[in-house]
This record gives sequence, C-alpha cells and structure tokens, in this order.
Amino acid sequence: MSLRIGVVCNPTAGHGRAARARQQVITTLNGPGRRVVDLTGRDYADALARSRAALADGLDALVAVGGDGIVHLGANVLVGTGVPLGIVAVGSGNDIAGALRLPTHDVTAALGLLLDALDTGPQTAGRLIDAVAVSSPGAAPTRWYLSSLCAGLDAAVAEHAARLRWPKGTGRYVRAVLAELSAFRPYGYRITADGEVWEQSGTLVTVSNTPLFGGGLKVAPQAVPDDGLLDLTTARGLSRSSVMRLFPRLFTGSHLEHPAVRTRTVRSVRIEPLTALGANPPLAIADGEPVAPLPLQCDVHPRALRVLTPTLEG
Repeated sequence: MSLRIGVVCNPTAGHGRAARARQQVITTLNGPGRRVVDLTGRDYADALARSRAALADGLDALVAVGGDGIVHLGANVLVGTGVPLGIVAVGSGNDIAGALRLPTHDVTAALGLLLDALDTGPQTAGRLIDAVAVSSPGAAPTRWYLSSLCAGLDAAVAEHAARLRWPKGTGRYVRAVLAELSAFRPYGYRITADGEVWEQSGTLVTVSNTPLFGGGLKVAPQAVPDDGLLDLTTARGLSRSSVMRLFPRLFTGSHLEHPAVRTRTVRSVRIEPLTALGANPPLAIADGEPVAPLPLQCDVHPRALRVLTPTLEG
C-alpha cells in the first residue's frame, strides 16, 4: 500500500527558493510506494484549508517546503494527530529547522533524510517534540507554535522585518529594530507564569520552545524543544539607547547576562497588557507569523508533534 504524502509550499519563501525547490521535492518523493499530493494554496489560509482537508482524507506525512511560516502552518495542521511533519528548509528564516539540526538551503540533503525516514516508517521515525498552544485566557487554543511567541519590541521588529525585502537573514532585523526604535517607549504588562504574577514595564517578552528566532537570534539559548518546558525571557523597560546596546547581544545569547533581562523555565504563561505601566504592547507574533493582540496564554504540550529528523530522540 502506498504512502500518501502531502507537500505544502510557500512559493514566496526565500525570495523564490521554495517555489524552485517544490518540483524537486514532489518529483523525488513521488516514487515507488509513495504518492504525493500537492497542497500548495493561493495564500496561507488556502494552503491551511487544503492541508486540513487532505489530512481528513488520510495522510501518512506532510512535508513543508519553505521557512518558519510554512512549518508553522504544518504544525497547526498536525499537532496531536500522530501524522509526522517533514521539513525542507529553504526560507529566509529557518529557526525551527536549525533548532532540530535539519539541513537548511540544501534540498538534496533534506530529501535524503526524508526518504530514509519514510522508508523506516513515518509513524515511528524521527523525533517527538513539544508544541505550544496559544489561546485567549480561559478559552480553547486557536493556534499552535513550535519556536517562539514574541509580545514586546521583539514582536514589533519581527512584523516590520517581515515587510522588508532586503537585506537577507538577520540583517533585516537590524534594519527593523532601527526603524521601530524611532517611536519606541516601554510597554506595560501583567505576566502570570506557573502561578507567579508580576507587573512591569517591559521591552522584551518572549515565550520560547527552541533557542532561535528572527533568522538566528539566540533569544533563548538554553531552550530545548522536547523537555516539556518553555523558556520565558523578559527585559524590563529600557531607554532607546539601552535597547540599542542590548539588541546586538541577542546574536550571541549574552543578553541573558544583562541586569534588565530575566529568564525562567515554565509550563504556562499568561501575558496581559497593563497600560498603567507603559504603552499598549504590539500584536503578538509566533514563529514569525501574526497571531493576535494580548491578552494571550501559552501552554506547552509535551511531545505533541512528530518531526522527521535524522534520528529518533526522546
């Protein structure tokens, strides 16, 4: 019996690299014992709908071709289903693939890994990782993410960077942070994490399941994607000049040594705006994709998604 494999691509990812890789992925995977269904849509919503419909009809695996955005889509289709996610990472930002030590910008290597996993058996190959549910407090989850949710200046910068066409990689974030700082003032928050509550003005609020965001920024260098924990990183309200000195340290992870920065491991986080202490926080961003305005809650679900990686871990 043939394996039925969905392939979903973001054709604009990586300045067109994903569109060029798509046919190679389909041709290579569409072989003896495997039947490929192309689920690429007109836009994110169409691809999501097509992928969910294909899952209902029966899939043995879903392969995401592009960057973190299309991997985010795959997670929102597959979390909790037992169907594994394959990743061909050719986007501008490949933080999830990087955290899982998957090939980036190497379609042939990624396909070799996927073929080995599919031959082993997609239901047992690879690695079970945690996924994070996002909801309005007290409501059912509406989104899932695998890497980081940003709800401070990091979110404003990520949204701005997504609109830029140049430069590549982290250079877009440098340009975006300079633009966002021109009107920046600290935001106000009430944060509840595993029962602990605090109120503060803040610059940075990130809830991470993997170490990287923003095309390689090490916002949570100690985060592990399958430990059942989230890394909550916050920075209290800072002046523009202090932010300018702090931001470059995200490239190395040394920002964690800054006295304004605090990190803790938690399982559940609720983030609420508190305008009495600062500006209204921006729209939250998860895996580089816009999610919703605050308040939001993030809850880790251990081992909720199987990813086709080189070896079975955990």
